[in-house]
Order: sequence, then structure tokens, then C-alpha cells
Amino acid sequence: MKDAEARALLRDLFDAALAAARPATCLAPYIAKLQPPKGRTIVIGAGKASAAMAKAVEDQWRHPLEGLVVTRYGYGEACARIEIVEAAHPVPDEKGRAAAGRILERVKGHTPDDLVLCLISGGASALLALPAPGLTLSDKQDVNRALLKSGANIVEMNTVRKHLSAIKGGRLAIAAQPARVLSWLISDVPNDDPGVIGSGPTVPDRTTFAEALAVLAKYRIDPPASVRAHLEKGAAGGVEETPKPGDPRMAHVETIVVATPQRSLEAAAAVARRRGLDVVMLGDNLEGEARALGAEHAQQAIEHAKRATKPLVILSGGETTVTVRGKGRGGRNVEYLLGKAIAANGAAGIWGLAADTDGVDGAEDIAGGLFTPDSLARARAMGRDPKAMLDDNDGHSFFEMLGDSIVTGPTKTNVNDFRATLIAP
Repeated sequence: MKDAEARALLRDLFDAALAAARPATCLAPYIAKLQPPKGRTIVIGAGKASAAMAKAVEDQWRHPLEGLVVTRYGYGEACARIEIVEAAHPVPDEKGRAAAGRILERVKGHTPDDLVLCLISGGASALLALPAPGLTLSDKQDVNRALLKSGANIVEMNTVRKHLSAIKGGRLAIAAQPARVLSWLISDVPNDDPGVIGSGPTVPDRTTFAEALAVLAKYRIDPPASVRAHLEKGAAGGVEETPKPGDPRMAHVETIVVATPQRSLEAAAAVARRRGLDVVMLGDNLEGEARALGAEHAQQAIEHAKRATKPLVILSGGETTVTVRGKGRGGRNVEYLLGKAIAANGAAGIWGLAADTDGVDGAEDIAGGLFTPDSLARARAMGRDPKAMLDDNDGHSFFEMLGDSIVTGPTKTNVNDFRATLIAP
């Protein structure tokens, strides 16, 4: 297979995965079945896909509604009846804090005849940044930065975030009572746990203050004194826990996951099969250190290449982690991909793509990258050492200098990382 053909095929697979998770598409069957309440409909939401979700609801549901959602800068939509606020991600800012406070107030004071429709996607944890009483936005920013660099996985990070929040971990649903609460979620987390997606603002929480403290201890994070005091007080029973499964206050709360990483992988697989390729699915919930997983997948690709008689693509999703030790630009998909390219070591007939479906890998407006059999040789011809760049956590610079960054712009959806390895003997 020629290089240009391999590149185009990998990009087609990624685009198919994105298309399957577009809010206008994945919400349509749920909007069509939604019956208007006797009272008011209040739409709220947060996440990188939330504005596009709100736009889909406005366009496809012809009944009175009002509302407010908060999304990442650059991810807004022009809505007529739902207010869209843009704020910072992955480290929250004052605009996110203010929007979260307004959303919490917006759901209060309604009746059982009213419907609160909650639209949540990945990114909501940072965008709904309403500190618990006694904490400040600066406290949350400090902890968030430390967690992002620590190597903690998304479940661990959101365990901490829930217990520093006045709105996450089911607290938003409690505030909305006695109204009916219906949540539509686009999943960006392994195993599609609603309590982890966006830190579950309308979902009962199984985690505890004690577990949040344990996460900080595990990754040797020394939080601000106010944060430690809050968590320790909560662990001792001095702060009310997040609502747990079975809490009667959650009786009128319904949660539906409308898009998942697995569905996007299946959409990509369907494209590959139509092109005559064999498909190996490794799963949608792979975690671990990005560079280590990349090296593992390179070895798998080399073994498949020894046996393959026709082109083959290996697909996977999930969310890796990066323990930041260098001073490079990140992020986890390009770290995975650079680790994979180094382990493949220029093996003939192997290409790879890894990208975040939200269009942002780490803090960069770059979704990810693509490696080819000659990526390492081209980098060395430029006088650069791929291994040194990996050690510096500088995957973005590596693929950018080769012209192999994947740039989508705001995708306005988020079903986690997409990875594809093409083997063309």
C-alpha cells in the first residue's frame, strides 16, 4: 500500500468515528421520543459537546424550552433559546465557575411538572468548576494542574473533583428536586460509567472523601491546606457526602448514555471492512501509561505483520495517562504514538494514527498525530532524536515538525481517544 493511500485510509477511519458521535446524529432518536412535560423544560449542560447537544435539541424539539450550558472556548454554537457560555478547559477559570453557579441556581425552585434536561459530555468536570463551601477557584485550579501531571486515571481524578465540588457527584440532581431530571450523556470514559462522565453531576456517586484523600496520597500530591482540611473533614463525617446509589432523592432522575467510544470504533470498523480490510478490535477501554501502551501495540502490529496475507487494521479506544517528567508540549495521544513509532523502529508496512475525538490532545488545539514507516528516519534527518523527544514528553513537537499532526478544529463531540494501526504487507 502506498503511503498516501495508507494516510487517507487512517483519516477516513477517524472521521467515521467522529461522525458516529456527532450530537445531531446520536441525540436524534432520543429527541424524537421525548414528550413535553406539563410544566417548563429547562436545558442545562456542560462539556465539549454540550453546545452542539443544545443546538440539536433546539433544532429537533419543537416545544418551549430555556436553559444554559457551558462549553470549552471555541466549542460554542448559535442557539436562540439556550444560552451558551464558553470557559476554560482543562484547567477551570472564573467564567466556568460563574456559569456553574448560575446552572445550579437555574435548576432550583421547580415543580414535579417541570423537566430539567441535562446534557453532559467529556470536559464537564473542568467546566462545572463550582468549589465546595470553604474552597476557592484557585484551590481547584492547583489540584487540577497537579492531577493532570500526575499520571492519575480519569476515575481517580474525578473522585477528587467530586469531593471538592458543590455541583458534581450527584449534587446538581439533588438541587433540582422535585423536578424530573433527564440526563443525556456522551461518554468519554472507559466502561461508560455515568458517574465518571463529567464527574456525574446528576448521577449517584460511589466514591468517598476517604478515597479522594487516597488518590492524592497515591500520586504524592500536596494540595492547598484548605483542600486537605476539607477532604479530611469530609472523611471524618463533618461534611455531607455525595449522594449514593439508592438515595431516595434520586428517584426522579433518569440517565441515558447516547454515544459511546465503542459505537465510534464500530463505525470505523465498518468502513475498514467495506474497504476489504480485516479488523482486530482491542477494546474501547484501554488505559495505562501512554508510551508503554504504544510500545505494546507496536509489538502486536509486528507480530500481525508476520502472519498477515491482506491489509489489517487494529482499533482501540480508552484514555491513557502521562506521567509528566519533561518540559515538552504533551499530550497523551502523541506520547502513545511516539512510543509506538520508536518500538516499531521503522518496520515496513506499519502506519498508526492516534487522536482525541474532541480535537484537543492535552492542552493543544491538535487532536493527535500519524506515524509512518519512515517517521523516525525523517526525524533523524532533521537532526532530532525521537527517544529524547519522548523522554521530554514532546510528542506534539515531533509530529508537528514532520507535518504529521492531526488537526480537526473543534469537533464538538468527545468519545475519548481513537487509535488505529494499519498493517499493509
